[in-house]
Formats: sequence, C-alpha cells, structure tokens
Amino acid sequence: MKETSLLVKDIMVREVVMVSPFATLREAMALLNKHKVKSLVMDKRHEHDAYGILTYTTLLHTIVAEEGDIDLINVYDVAAKPVLTVSRELEIKHVAKMMVNMRIRRIVVTVNNKIEGLITMDDIVGAILKSVEE
Repeated sequence: MKETSLLVKDIMVREVVMVSPFATLREAMALLNKHKVKSLVMDKRHEHDAYGILTYTTLLHTIVAEEGDIDLINVYDVAAKPVLTVSRELEIKHVAKMMVNMRIRRIVVTVNNKIEGLITMDDIVGAILKSVEE
C-alpha cells in the first residue's frame, strides 16, 4: 500500500439505504431490490435507540426458519442490533482487522451517532487491489 494510510472516509459508501424498524421483511426485500444493495441499515426507533443492520444472509436465514412468512415479520425482529460502528477517521487496517476477527462484512460509519456511511469488506479489498496496481 501507499505511504499514507487510507482512512474509512476515503473509501466508504456515503449513500446508505435505510429501512424502518417497523417495515416488513417483504418491504425490506423490495428496498434491497430497488437499490441493488446487499444490506439495509435499520433506523432507530427513538433518539436513544441503536441502529441495526439487515443483510441478505439474515433475510435468507429468517425466510428458511419462518417458512417464507415475510409479511408478518418486522425488520426489528431480525436485524442485528446494535450495529457495529466506526469513525470515518479510522485507518482501514483497523477496520479490516475488526471485520476478520468478528467475521462481519459491513460496518456502519457514524459521526456524533448519526449515519455517515457504510464500509464493506469488498470496499476494503477493492482499495487494497487498487493500491497494488499503482
């Protein structure tokens, strides 16, 4: 990699698709499809609540376990919560280590407990591959 360390803000995705905690899984699936993303960040239910994350994997596990009843289950019933968050000023190497150690592929980026973006393992690998080419 280059001499200067990459920070989260350098490669994070800024357009995060949010979903209401009260949305049904069917509505969440429609959002995933519409925006062509693999995860949704679940909004807080109130000011002192935590964000959550709903991924393809969680959806699949839920659909299989519930035998496809996606209209009766709300996002807050199955989303991972609280979601792991990092600062946009953190070096990518620390985020990558966290992802590997915790076996997760996505981390939400916050500033003052407000969503700023999302960083995925694919984003990090892409940045590393790009730096190798330079």
